[in-house]
Amino acid sequence: MRVLVTGGSGFVGGAVARLLRYHGHEVRSLSRTDHPELAKDGVVEFPGDLLDMDSVRAACRGADAVVHCAAKVGLWGAYEDFYRVNVMGTDNVLRACQELGISKLVFTSSPSVVFTGADVEGWNESAPYPRSFDSHYSRTKATAEEMVLSSSTAALATVALRPHLVWGPGQDKLISRLVEKARSGELCRIGSLNKKVDTTCLDDAAEAHRLALERLSPGSPIAGKAYFISGGSPRPVWDIINAILNAAGLPPVEKRVWPLSANLAAWGYETLYAVTRRSGEPRLTRFLVQQLTTAHWFDISAARRDLGYEPQTSFAAGLERLRAWFAQGAGHSEV
Repeated sequence: MRVLVTGGSGFVGGAVARLLRYHGHEVRSLSRTDHPELAKDGVVEFPGDLLDMDSVRAACRGADAVVHCAAKVGLWGAYEDFYRVNVMGTDNVLRACQELGISKLVFTSSPSVVFTGADVEGWNESAPYPRSFDSHYSRTKATAEEMVLSSSTAALATVALRPHLVWGPGQDKLISRLVEKARSGELCRIGSLNKKVDTTCLDDAAEAHRLALERLSPGSPIAGKAYFISGGSPRPVWDIINAILNAAGLPPVEKRVWPLSANLAAWGYETLYAVTRRSGEPRLTRFLVQQLTTAHWFDISAARRDLGYEPQTSFAAGLERLRAWFAQGAGHSEV
């Protein structure tokens, strides 16, 4: 197939683009910045912005399928910024697919589209969207996901994947942030809570996209559906964090703050940033506190059944790859 990957210069998008090339597909990438390593792997780059419909059309023209990975990710920022990229950008991708007769669209969503702020333990895809959202990212990704799935027709088949906490070698938004905060002494455990969460190794997340793409077609059983993706082995969150820090050559986090103190500090930081319109992201947000103090893991049996998905990278194997990456001097650039 001739496949466009939006956000091919990103963490997940880059892994998807490389995997598709490895399996013999012709791959192109739409990104705002060039990524020379992608070109070395045979990916054709289309510089452009999701909000520029002409750029989106140019990248889509001649493609058989689109994997839409590009998004604005973050715990903080103006709602309008998230809406423009995650909703309006997705709408542009959908319209280009419809106008140009592209028959497949795989959308990279997020499990946060169903997060309520309480414990999530073994939920499956029957979980509804919440009435209110704790972050602009979650809210706009849910809006975009609904839009994509409701657009699945006899001409354009769509499917949404919800990979949970993707991690691995590379400058991502998870590992890089944890390591930087640990190095600066800003990372603290919150009380005695150590609830279970699940994660997804980068290679498994990319493989899930490939499987969905190759099984998707108008009228196929997966068209119009969403699927949770993870490693399928939840474990205590601070065990995960400390194992990752160990791979980076850092000591475990021992410093603790009480949950009430953490929430008050997060509220204070958010208020300060909102009132002063300060750029960047607060050191702590209430959404992050929730993520660190609640269980969140999902039932991936639907992905196993319908996509043929099966996690291939164990947590231990993922850690060894991450350790080797850090040993090469990686992981020191700013997020």
